[in-house]
Amino acid sequence: MFRYKCVIAYDGSNFSGYQVQPNGRTVQGELEAALRRIHKGEEVKVVGSGRTDAGVHATGQVIHFDTPLNIPIERWPIVLNSMLPNDISIKQTELVDPDFHARFSVLKKEYHYKVYTSAYRDPFKHVYAYHYPYSLKIDEMEKASKHFIGTHDFTSFCSAKTEVVDKVRTIEAIRFVKKKDEIEVHFIGNGFLYNMVRILMGTLLEVGIGKRSAEEIPSILEQKDRVNAGKTAPAEGLYLWKVYYD
Repeated sequence: MFRYKCVIAYDGSNFSGYQVQPNGRTVQGELEAALRRIHKGEEVKVVGSGRTDAGVHATGQVIHFDTPLNIPIERWPIVLNSMLPNDISIKQTELVDPDFHARFSVLKKEYHYKVYTSAYRDPFKHVYAYHYPYSLKIDEMEKASKHFIGTHDFTSFCSAKTEVVDKVRTIEAIRFVKKKDEIEVHFIGNGFLYNMVRILMGTLLEVGIGKRSAEEIPSILEQKDRVNAGKTAPAEGLYLWKVYYD
């Protein structure tokens, strides 16, 4: 058996998320359907670095799968892409050691969140960035974001539906990139809880419009209560940008 690692990109607009579901179109479902055709009806399990929700995009999701087929490495992206729909693309494939695991070998992940602040909704952006038509104080948002850097219990910044018991995570960096009426916020950390990036972003946006202050963040972290943080920012602005391995 050979184990292959793939870096994939997808437009999450028309997916019910990454993970296979009984009644919904998913990224994993499309990938496994493509592999099933390549393997003449045999099931091939795809393992991802993590899940993304409905509407969330990816430029650097990572998967692995095992196969007995000895197809040349440079042919795998061509073969897979010919079987996949237009909203998923295999960007890179490599042969890896059998002990590589797309999920458990992850060192850190990088997410980007995109917002545009023009007065009117752009029909060519509305599923690829969050339309937030308000003037933002970026300097205050940056000040607030510094309180998230480091190792913290992020109970206040994850969905109440989160089943994970240990909610301690480390955020390595948060960076702001301004482009005319667009803002990108980059989050890099060792792991992120369910809806964590979207809640962090929703809270930062509330700081940006003066609804809350940067100085409130340490208290919100300490309270460990989801109701004290900001709203969950919409899925369409979020991108799984890159997954880092050793």
